[in-house]
Amino acid sequence: MAISDIPIFSMLRTRMQWHQERQRLLAENVSNADTPGFRPTDLAPPSYERAGGTAPVTLARTDAAHMAGLGGGQQFRGRGEQFAVRPAGNAVHLEDEMLKVANNQMDYQAATQLYARSLALIKTAIGK
Repeated sequence: MAISDIPIFSMLRTRMQWHQERQRLLAENVSNADTPGFRPTDLAPPSYERAGGTAPVTLARTDAAHMAGLGGGQQFRGRGEQFAVRPAGNAVHLEDEMLKVANNQMDYQAATQLYARSLALIKTAIGK
């Protein structure tokens, strides 16, 4: 079995590629902070759902004394993008963009560390 066939590795590679592309877009937003009429762009997170969809995860009550779970299966809602536009028509806020860059960098580092540790576990398991 090839390493590319293991789902966790393909998901981590997809996630790292997404972070690289997002970093490129965020850098473009920062570089155009003074361009009149420029609107910042961002990427939607990658979806790991299968083509058939997934069933919502809910808690099972195995005893009548257990507390019922909160309404499971609710989807997260995205917030609408609203931009405060400056008189020149530019909507880039450097503080927000730099926070996104820092957050993106931390998430990318977490994905690469998880990828490296997963590889180390596989090497340990096969005895190399």
